[in-house]
Amino acid sequence: MFEILAEDWAIRALIASSMVGLMCGVLGCFIVLRNMSLLGDALSHAILPGIFVAFVLFGYSTIGFFLGSTIAGVLAAVLISWIQQNVQTKNDAAIGIIFTAMFSIGVMGISWLNQKEGAHLDLKDFLFGNILGISNEDIYLTLFVLIFTLLSVVILYRYLFITTFQPTISSAMGISVKTIQYFLMLLLSFTVVASLRTVGVILVVAMLITPAATALLLSNKLQRVLVIAGLIGMISAILGLLLSIGLETTPGPAMCIVATLIYFTAALFAPKQGLVNRFFIRRRESRRILAEDIIRFVEKTPHDQVSVSEIYQFIGMKKSKINTSISHLKNDNFLTQKDQIIYLTEKGLIKANNLQRAHRLWETYQYSEMGIDPNLVHNEADSQEHYLNEEMLREVDQKLGFPKSDPHGSPIPKRK
Repeated sequence: MFEILAEDWAIRALIASSMVGLMCGVLGCFIVLRNMSLLGDALSHAILPGIFVAFVLFGYSTIGFFLGSTIAGVLAAVLISWIQQNVQTKNDAAIGIIFTAMFSIGVMGISWLNQKEGAHLDLKDFLFGNILGISNEDIYLTLFVLIFTLLSVVILYRYLFITTFQPTISSAMGISVKTIQYFLMLLLSFTVVASLRTVGVILVVAMLITPAATALLLSNKLQRVLVIAGLIGMISAILGLLLSIGLETTPGPAMCIVATLIYFTAALFAPKQGLVNRFFIRRRESRRILAEDIIRFVEKTPHDQVSVSEIYQFIGMKKSKINTSISHLKNDNFLTQKDQIIYLTEKGLIKANNLQRAHRLWETYQYSEMGIDPNLVHNEADSQEHYLNEEMLREVDQKLGFPKSDPHGSPIPKRK
């Protein structure tokens, strides 16, 4: 592996893949946030006619391919926007119509070229990339597009931010949402063209979307998301290249697979939005609700005491879960137990009082503000009492005019 990486072509491939990963990751954040993923896919396919025309005019020229592809991408974006604004066609349908037509023209053109003697343009190199054949000219072009893209994002960050999240407000401020949208399409066209030799027109969408989607799982602050997405894009590209060399497979697909693996890892283990973390949060919530239900049940019984068997019968869950909850409540000094009888401690009585207050205030709110029959408010209040924090309860209490009793005439206790 180290001997291979010392080769000139491997160094060029490593540099190019790193730049493409960084560029796609950063720009992809705005593509994902603006729901432009399908448009990115469309532009990546629509540039093939530009490659065909460029080859006819200039031969096998990196600059020629860049100019032709960019013009084709901009043309596709203009045609899509024209159809969306002037023809009664769904937005996604307009995208599908243009990109499939232009992609077909490109495939037909390249196929026609390959039938000519002395002319050969390998279609799969543009569809799936050929990073191992990258030249110094490709490196310079990719570097130019990378610098232009990053500078554009930094300089226009405020405009990109507000038009992404608050397009109505940005229009009121005199910021042209369409202009920013078209410029973003131009950047997207540049990025797609610069990524041609690395991952190809088919897989560039994965490098645009997957690192950005991963970063959005890890943070909700745009500046941080941009940095994370760029790093993930670079890591995916580098590891994918190394994986392809080790397994002797195609680099572009390997990069996309690595990016996808990173995405699923984040989907499972992200600190806030990861499935594993959400599982434990739901588990803690269910344990808390079970504990509060036990406290409320004990509080409703005479002398604030109840037998363990009565709790089993009322809760209707597995005895092991109930026993675990009772054990935690005793350890936290909410309950005490003598033989098989459960008692509320002073701390438990305070907790039960506050739960009862939440329950009766919500019953009153449903009756007074929502017009719900008093006979129907109990079950809803029974579930909502676990989620009403003190700030919400103060607002409800104030809105209701600090009522003394609920719709059933039961007193609403004060918070302890």
